[in-house]
Amino acid sequence: MQTPEIFQGDSPRRLVQGAFAGALVTVVCGFYLGGWTLGSTAQKQVMAAEQTSVVRVLAPICADKFKNSADAGANLEALNKADSWKRDEMIVKAGWATFPGSEPDRQVADACAKLLAQVK
Repeated sequence: MQTPEIFQGDSPRRLVQGAFAGALVTVVCGFYLGGWTLGSTAQKQVMAAEQTSVVRVLAPICADKFKNSADAGANLEALNKADSWKRDEMIVKAGWATFPGSEPDRQVADACAKLLAQVK
């Protein structure tokens, strides 16, 4: 019985090199062009999207709580006079960025301050 020609000489080495090159091209194209992601990357993206959604929903509620407070006009004036990096702290301290069952969220407070800065 004679060995097939593909397994003689340099052919096995070329076969392995070709298989490796094909696997490499598949991985590179899959991750960079095909949209493949690792599980850890997908988890990070989900957590970021979740936080963005929470801020998008709660910031207008925070602004509404601010506007409906007893002394909203004076509070808005004080907020506008405060430095931009202190505004979220003012909102957190006043409790407008605190919702039932949760701790105050600085990102919600920051988004709330930006919404209130648009109010004239």
